[in-house]
Amino acid sequence: MSAPTLAARPRPWADGSAAATRVLLKLRHDPAGIALTLAAPVVLVLAFGYVFGSAIALPAAGDYREFLVPGLFATIAFNVVPPMITMARDSGRGVVDRFRSMPITRVAVPFGQAAATAVYGVVCLLLMAVCGLVVGWRIRTGLGPALGALGLLVAFQFAATWIGMHLGLLIGKEETAAQLSVLVFPVGMLSNVFVPTTGMPAWLRTIADWNPLSALTAAVRELCGNPVAPTNGAWPLEHPVLASLLWTALLLAVFVPLTTIRYARPR
Repeated sequence: MSAPTLAARPRPWADGSAAATRVLLKLRHDPAGIALTLAAPVVLVLAFGYVFGSAIALPAAGDYREFLVPGLFATIAFNVVPPMITMARDSGRGVVDRFRSMPITRVAVPFGQAAATAVYGVVCLLLMAVCGLVVGWRIRTGLGPALGALGLLVAFQFAATWIGMHLGLLIGKEETAAQLSVLVFPVGMLSNVFVPTTGMPAWLRTIADWNPLSALTAAVRELCGNPVAPTNGAWPLEHPVLASLLWTALLLAVFVPLTTIRYARPR
């Protein structure tokens, strides 16, 4: 009687680690997916760095490329499209139903997806950092703050992945998820990622200043010693590191339960 009881005992960490390993091994057998994943940050840095780098001037002293690259880091951290499409594909093809029938904790597979995304997200961010150094971005505060910025980005990406997975489960179809992914783009535009928000209308500036991406971007700029945008008196931009941590905790508190519940519910 004791063996079945032990076998049925929930093992969230073990199940989650196995699910993360599955995702990473699956990615290893998808060279095209790896190439696209690694090429995206390179293209972003080179395109924006060279196309806009000499065309946009900051209101305060500072190089635009140093201003831009931390914002591009933040856009990679907030890229909810891949987990959204992956979860929608698995849901539409019945993969989620098969996992749901297995004797594993309900949070294991979503946790594994989020953990795997964080792992190859580190690779993307490091590759983007190398490209940023090539186009003129510099770390001016030392290794410790830079590692803090990397940790903040990875934590935020882990939280944002849960948003994408929840949306993918709600949509349930890969084609629909791919079509709706364009709606994520305005989130990055309505922030201080590409330009300071000072020139926006007051009502739009307030939204942009309280955008989680704005706080994350400002935090990375501060930790790396890069040019910062005016805060406009907005609390998240005056305390960007703390604000980014609070946004990360809030996203996890909201979307981990929502995703887990939706994952466990048959369609």
